[in-house]
Amino acid sequence: MSAGHTAVTTTPPVVSCGEAHEDCGIREVLDRIGDKWSVLVVVELAQGVRRFRELQRAVPGISQRMLTLTVRRLERDGLLTRTVHPTVPPQVDYELTPIGHSLTHLVKALADWSAQHRDALARARHHFDAAHPDADIR
Repeated sequence: MSAGHTAVTTTPPVVSCGEAHEDCGIREVLDRIGDKWSVLVVVELAQGVRRFRELQRAVPGISQRMLTLTVRRLERDGLLTRTVHPTVPPQVDYELTPIGHSLTHLVKALADWSAQHRDALARARHHFDAAHPDADIR
């Protein structure tokens, strides 16, 4: 084993749709939660009910348009609810549904994995970049 690499035990994959031709819906799920904005909105809503501007402030870098698209898509998929209060101006609350809350456990597992492997990933990138200085994949 070369320097900078850690031993990794190989285990059989635990994710499978069964038959190769079977559609288990993973592509649809990844379309929704595979983008950074959806995950960051879910993380914020895991803390509780938020208004639109609260979400926008809590997710740095997200534009008003992108937040609008993100919450609409999450609502369409049943991951959050949108409640409009009849006030002037209207107040809108966003809250995770039970299905949305069940997703937070997976997001936490991913965050834990990221924290555990952050240094190894950084080392691997450094070694790759040093070996391939002309690669334009960043």
